[in-house]
Amino acid sequence: MSRIIKALLLALTVCCASAEDAQWKTTLAAKLADARVNESSGLAISRRCPGIFWTLNDSGGGPFLFAIDEKGCTRARCEIKGAANFDWEDIASGPDEEGTPTLFIGDIGDNLLIRSELEVYQVAEPVLDSAASGEPAETQATLVRKLRAAYPDGRHNAESLLCHPRTGRLFVITKSETGQCGVYAFPVKLQTSACMNLEAVAQFRIPPLRRPGKRSIDNCMATGACFSPDATRLVVSTYSSIYEWRLDPAKPLADPLAQTPLRIVPPAMIQCEAVCFGPDGKSLWLTSEHVPTPLYRIEVEK
Repeated sequence: MSRIIKALLLALTVCCASAEDAQWKTTLAAKLADARVNESSGLAISRRCPGIFWTLNDSGGGPFLFAIDEKGCTRARCEIKGAANFDWEDIASGPDEEGTPTLFIGDIGDNLLIRSELEVYQVAEPVLDSAASGEPAETQATLVRKLRAAYPDGRHNAESLLCHPRTGRLFVITKSETGQCGVYAFPVKLQTSACMNLEAVAQFRIPPLRRPGKRSIDNCMATGACFSPDATRLVVSTYSSIYEWRLDPAKPLADPLAQTPLRIVPPAMIQCEAVCFGPDGKSLWLTSEHVPTPLYRIEVEK
């Protein structure tokens, strides 16, 4: 990377330390009834079935997606044939190139910094029977393709995968104990014939911040992220906080990320690693690793 680009990225780095705190109405919507969801590490709204979320387990959890409703009931468990869960850390829903509802599974975790490539599984979002009741359906989801990519500046750990709801472009946000987060974009045109090069588009820093039951460092680590359905906001979760940026569709993503975000204070959870907007953009939904898995709803201002 040239010195000029490095200088530009440094200039776009923002510290979240002065973000305003917001405490909005929070409801424990449910505790997930399915004990198989024991390390919920990602959450995404369904673009096919209203009231449905998709979640997955962390590394070692098997190549399964779980469809859950707002009452915490599992509606289906979908096996992804041809996929392997090395370290699944997030899931994003969005459109593919043809606008078809699609799920993107982020096999992007790398705590030991040993991976030269990260992987994203692109899956056609399954169609669920909205009238079904009783035991969860056991189905298979169609693996469209496996995407491989590498960072331009060395190896990173990451737990946040985003899909832009308008363009379908994929982004990864890295995680570190220092709070320094890099935002990397996949190429506009995805390919499977070779490992793709990610593009560094912005940086920001999440500061240490103590709250009861949490260490200061817990606030530094980005554990999940999501665009709002109308693409006007972006949220990043940590073990202690949620940060929200207002986006301007007419400007590069780096511009709004250089501004001071709003800090939202979520309920205290054991290990919050998943966040997504509700379909109307008026709520945030959160889960945590470990059983019993809570499903929280936070009402937010548009």
